[in-house]
Amino acid sequence: MSEGPVPAGREARTQVVIVTGVSGAGKSTAVNALEDLGYFCVDNVPTPVLSGTLSALTAAGVRRVAFGIDVRVRGFLDDAAAVVEELARVPTRDVVVLFLDAADEAILRRFSSTRRPHPLSTTLELGNERSAVAVLDGVRIERELLTPLRARASVVIDTTQLSVHDLRRLILDHFGPGAGKRLRMHARLVSFGFKFGVPVDADILLDVRFLKNPHFVPGLRELAGSDEPVRAYVLGLPECQRFVELATGLLEYCLPRFEREGRSYLTVGVGCTGGRHRSVTVAEELARRLESSLGIAIEVVHRDVERIKMRGPGADPDHAGAAPQEGGDTA
Repeated sequence: MSEGPVPAGREARTQVVIVTGVSGAGKSTAVNALEDLGYFCVDNVPTPVLSGTLSALTAAGVRRVAFGIDVRVRGFLDDAAAVVEELARVPTRDVVVLFLDAADEAILRRFSSTRRPHPLSTTLELGNERSAVAVLDGVRIERELLTPLRARASVVIDTTQLSVHDLRRLILDHFGPGAGKRLRMHARLVSFGFKFGVPVDADILLDVRFLKNPHFVPGLRELAGSDEPVRAYVLGLPECQRFVELATGLLEYCLPRFEREGRSYLTVGVGCTGGRHRSVTVAEELARRLESSLGIAIEVVHRDVERIKMRGPGADPDHAGAAPQEGGDTA
């Protein structure tokens, strides 16, 4: 998105990033990172003045602008999605909506560490159960209010497992000087355990809990889905072979069409119970096939593979008990 000379007879394009998302998910970090990239940033701006502000900035020669919008604008949030659509109708503007989200537990932890109230919390008694309830109630209401903007988002980032530095690197990746040189949509496959929650940034979800669970096979419990004995077991199941074939065909069809519609980032979640065996194996196999058939690099992330403690004090109750009959899946 670096600025250069404008060809004769062609207007300079204005790059507009709308930064929004759930409080505590990293919006301030994203806005600061964009400011470091040379964007003129305006945070907590009421939506009725967005168009006028942008017009004034454009008239002054500003070509990269970022607006921070969240629940602090209160009643103005109702028409936010419509205002964004209006901004995007101007032919010389490229408007991107960046939506930041995170799991409730991560947001609660962040509010606890900063000791700040949630914007929608009317009362907050720090250090007790009421503070947690207030934050989680605020997050629930906030997600509902932000639904229209979430639906309009071009880029969605789940910051649950990200540090401040990780998020800054992602912002640079999406909006830095080399971002405009990307030729293909960035796609990634995320393996996860349903017991730990669905990835909030997943665009497509695949559930592989119907497959026989290697956890109940002697010698496989302690291994992960990327280990060859587990891979051989899972991929050797006729049901898995058929599922991978069908899922590959689905994604081969969908991914190019998502890219055609202007998506720059797509996340496919592959889930099993704990995120250690089946989802890991299937995600890696799907990535291998898609890279071969579509000719694109697929990022693979195993969110929960190391999250479960298998034995000893504090072991996960779903993974430390006696093994039931093979093929059963109570885990």
